[in-house]
Amino acid sequence: MVEELENVQGRAARRVRTRERVLGAAVAEFRRAGTAEADIGAIVEAAGVARGTFYFHFPSKGHVLLELERREEARLAEQLERFLARPHDLESALRKWVELVPALERRLGPVLFKDILGLHFSTTRPQDEEWRDHPAIVLLVDEIIRARDAGEALATVDPFHSAVYFLLGLYALLATTGSTPTRAEMLDNYVTTALRGLEPR
Repeated sequence: MVEELENVQGRAARRVRTRERVLGAAVAEFRRAGTAEADIGAIVEAAGVARGTFYFHFPSKGHVLLELERREEARLAEQLERFLARPHDLESALRKWVELVPALERRLGPVLFKDILGLHFSTTRPQDEEWRDHPAIVLLVDEIIRARDAGEALATVDPFHSAVYFLLGLYALLATTGSTPTRAEMLDNYVTTALRGLEPR
């Protein structure tokens, strides 16, 4: 019985390691070529697995992208939680979002980053998702509620829609500006404009 349990645990651990190897190889290929043009053959060769192993773990390239997005959003949420645990105001919180999301672009590279952003506007996303499944949105909704209750934001503000509009606008701005010289100024103006819409009259 003990030996059988150890065998099951060993197989499960090997599956996890294989999945991570496939994911790492896929991310490297996506960085190089973009998701649409990524070569499954190159991914499985780099991971040292059979083609069927890729599809066992990820039914499509889109599933790899969704997994990467989930992990990166969790990482972003951890960074935001550390910041939000310290004294801050609504403006500094929004500026922290605008600082951290482009940092993700630097880590992933511009091609893969645009693919990740494209997920937010994709009609093929899973339809059963809830906004509460996205920790970055949850944190921003909670931050806007905090600001509203502290008198920093309009008493009538809709925290959920305000958070979604802010993030979608930020993603769209980042996706369309690339590394243009005016991007920093545009992001600064974006936060200023967003704050005007939230501040008490």
